Amino acid sequence: MALTVACTAEKEQSKPNIVILYADDMGYGDLNIQNPDSKIPTPYLDQLASEGMRFTDAHSSSGVCSPSRYSLLTGTYHWRRQHSIVGSFGGPFFNDSDITLPQVLRDNGYTTAAIGKWHLGWNWEFNSEPSGEVTLFNRTHTYYYPNEVVWDKPVAGGPVDRGFDYYFGDGTINFPPYAWVENDRILEAPTEVMLPDNIGYETAEEAWEFRPGPRVKGWNPYEVLPTMTEKAVEWIYNQRKDQPFFLYFSFTSPHTPIIPNEEFIGKSDAGGYGDFVYQTDWVSGQILNALRENGFDENTIVIFTSDNGPERFAYERAVKHDHFSMGDLRGLKVDIWEGGHRVPMIIRWPGHIEPGTVSDKLISQIDYMATLAAATGITLPDGAAPDSYNFLPTMLGKEYGFPEREIVIHNTYASRWAVRQGDWLYMDTNSGEHRVMPQFFKELRGYTDFETEGLLFNLKDDPGQRVNLYDQYPEKVQEMDRLIDLYKETGYLIRD
Repeated sequence: MALTVACTAEKEQSKPNIVILYADDMGYGDLNIQNPDSKIPTPYLDQLASEGMRFTDAHSSSGVCSPSRYSLLTGTYHWRRQHSIVGSFGGPFFNDSDITLPQVLRDNGYTTAAIGKWHLGWNWEFNSEPSGEVTLFNRTHTYYYPNEVVWDKPVAGGPVDRGFDYYFGDGTINFPPYAWVENDRILEAPTEVMLPDNIGYETAEEAWEFRPGPRVKGWNPYEVLPTMTEKAVEWIYNQRKDQPFFLYFSFTSPHTPIIPNEEFIGKSDAGGYGDFVYQTDWVSGQILNALRENGFDENTIVIFTSDNGPERFAYERAVKHDHFSMGDLRGLKVDIWEGGHRVPMIIRWPGHIEPGTVSDKLISQIDYMATLAAATGITLPDGAAPDSYNFLPTMLGKEYGFPEREIVIHNTYASRWAVRQGDWLYMDTNSGEHRVMPQFFKELRGYTDFETEGLLFNLKDDPGQRVNLYDQYPEKVQEMDRLIDLYKETGYLIRD
């Protein structure tokens, strides 16, 4: 019996720990190491890239937040469930039948934690319908008063019901409730209402974009990211050497509100946003340091990436600070242009990934589930991760003994779809934008509008998506248009 226990412990100890650092609205061009003209230092992430593999053709599932997070945690295209984000006090993005990455890891001996932004919904309980009303962002918003929400019971449907042993965070920094959540409990019941005119603090740049709703008395948004960082470091310090762990650390930065803490002001040449990206890098460094100081870093897979491209203020930032958060890509968050979903991505796994390597393979965050299962020797349950491809051979510099990802469907909302195959990108629309690009930026970058029914680009020759080849390759257009329908209907048929 003693021998069996010893062997089991040794086997568990050999499994790699996993840490996913998930930035919020950080653009492809914000990562200094892949943008030679960047005005933002990112020393910790640059170091991470020098110790691992940087991916130059990596994508989130969606151009907005909640859908990308769902896809990362389930290995499923978001549009198989829904397109939109989870709103204030919204219900879970998940179905209870969904199989998640933390669930699979926990079932195979991992301790699991989510710290930071959730934005995937809970099953809130209410005492009444919302009775508050305010005009915000040119729309009328209803909101709950504190006495209209049940605060003293566990809140079901959140992280601890999706495979995480532990959760700590504020849910979503710009959505109510403005309160700390630990596991399935509100730590302090809100007693006030956050409204646009009573926030009590100034941003470093741009608007707060807070939705109205209940907040804890004295709630200070500037304390959110530092508190999350402290909790993540503390959690790592409490882990054991003989049990593998998975930490999903989900940043609230550099998403609006742009609120870098005082010690980071002026650390970039790209204004308040640049300073917030610098702080995002610093927070990453604190978590990486905690891994090293506790002897975990040599047996930990660390992934850094972002949920989508940069927010709309990036256009003005490019003119004001000569910093292009989208890099050379076209479009921003929400768009199905490349800038909306091609994101920074770095993976480090000492002793397995060759340091300082760069991959141009087509990769999606949907692929994390199959890849991490392969890296940990876990067999996924039937029905799990239906759209996920295993890119472990790319990480290890080996040949594939099975089909690798060939197709990625790009989509944010149901009205516009795109498909990527090799160097080709086809869109079933005459524009990849869901948010209008300002004329001054079109002129700055030499962009023109298109009048064809669809769009076709060769991204190898034209990564900025300026040359529409739709009329020149009608057979390619027809072929790729059929691929969109095929994947929507069949899931991973081509993978198998």
